[in-house]
Amino acid sequence: MTTEHVVEQQTQAHPGGARQALHREAVSRDGRRYEFVDGRLLVTGAQPPAHHAAVIALMIHLKQACPPDLLVAVSSVDFRPTRTISLRPDLLVCRRSDAGPHLLQTPPLLAVEVLSPSTRTTDIVLKRTLYESHQVPSYWLLDPTHPELTILELTDSTYTCRAVLQPEETFHATTPFPVTLTPADLTG
Repeated sequence: MTTEHVVEQQTQAHPGGARQALHREAVSRDGRRYEFVDGRLLVTGAQPPAHHAAVIALMIHLKQACPPDLLVAVSSVDFRPTRTISLRPDLLVCRRSDAGPHLLQTPPLLAVEVLSPSTRTTDIVLKRTLYESHQVPSYWLLDPTHPELTILELTDSTYTCRAVLQPEETFHATTPFPVTLTPADLTG
């Protein structure tokens, strides 16, 4: 029986804590990322080197600017806004006081997805809709293939595009904290 089958069976049989424990165990065993959306299992396989390089570059950049009361986490904390949704962004920023060991039930201040051929549609359409509907204040999409950074911010209950940065353009973000961003520095 494959890990995917075990996760799917456990998800149906044991909602809640058992699902999260199995989720973490499966991720550590096979390197895939498992997310749940209303009973559907989303599995992301190994990502290309450009994806990992972009995640690491952005993590370093954000950690250098991050105030001590906030946490920058890379694929290690699930955002679980409801019992039937568990998302694991490539990178998130949250209040340290809100983060459990592996679980965040309040919206992160920032969710970031690094686009790849296998996740592009999910990140741009599904995850944008989910983060927006669960009130994540900022959602960034970083494309390492065509160095571009899209910055979305929640206004009222919908995302507004604050910027679409090309490789050498610079943006001074204020949310979740002040930081200057240039796509070429994050994807080069």
